[in-house]
Amino acid sequence: MSRNSRRSREERARMEMVTGQGRPPEPFRKPDSALRRGVFLVPATITSIGLLSGFYSMVSAVTGHFEVAAVMIIIAFVCDGLDGRVARASRTSSQFGVEYDSLSDVVAFGVAPAMLAFSWALKPIGSLGIGVAGLFVLCSALRLARFNVQTASADKSRFVGLPVPGAAIMISGLSLAYSYFELDSPRTLCTLMVPITLALGGLMISRVPYPSFKTVKLEKRAQVELVIAMMVFITMLVVMFHLTAFLLSTAYVLSGPALMLRGERLSAKVPVLRPVATAKPHDANGSAPGTAARRTGSLREHPPEHQ
Repeated sequence: MSRNSRRSREERARMEMVTGQGRPPEPFRKPDSALRRGVFLVPATITSIGLLSGFYSMVSAVTGHFEVAAVMIIIAFVCDGLDGRVARASRTSSQFGVEYDSLSDVVAFGVAPAMLAFSWALKPIGSLGIGVAGLFVLCSALRLARFNVQTASADKSRFVGLPVPGAAIMISGLSLAYSYFELDSPRTLCTLMVPITLALGGLMISRVPYPSFKTVKLEKRAQVELVIAMMVFITMLVVMFHLTAFLLSTAYVLSGPALMLRGERLSAKVPVLRPVATAKPHDANGSAPGTAARRTGSLREHPPEHQ
């Protein structure tokens, strides 16, 4: 092949690339890299919406708009269920997303429902109401911390204790039911909400088993009865939103004690405060300090398991 023909062929190929008629080789194409960066923003955006919904719920509770505050907690609950599924479906799960979701849950399901409970029901008793609401926030933070520690070894079909979103939805459902029935008895409301709020906090840090819906596969075929039940549920949610939210939240909160009465128990306790293995400095001989003590068994017979 002559040098001129080779040069003309290269110029023709270059012109095709410039005019768009030619395409680069397949290995150099990266069509999904930008898509994956965009999809990564979706779960973080959903979590942010839930966080802002919790903040707006606190603002509404302080200003006396209790129904709006309750609805904002429910919106945060929906966002909390969506962000994890979207992250797993798009394969964009990350440790950052897990930590960000936990921080959002503390605000949306810990502080926001406590503010709603205090402003709506516990305010007449003053400092005692602040203490009761504060215990709810403390229990929700402890519950989330325990969940993060035990995620790897926990049973996927059961929660250990009442989930924090479930307790928050219970307070929202009570507020919506109070408005639905047009009740007006602040003293009775305060008397009932003190033990209810404390009971919800105790259930969160307890070992009562609660059903988990993380193992439910939406892509599998469902029975006709289940489809009809879902349609009835959606209809009730649209027609009687206040009452339906109260009934569903109450049913879920009572499902844990019902499982215990049926005889279901969780596995042995998973230690929460385990020692964390840290790198130790070496001495002049190249061995870590305390090696001789471990050989003689004076400290402990077995080193901590690798986490």
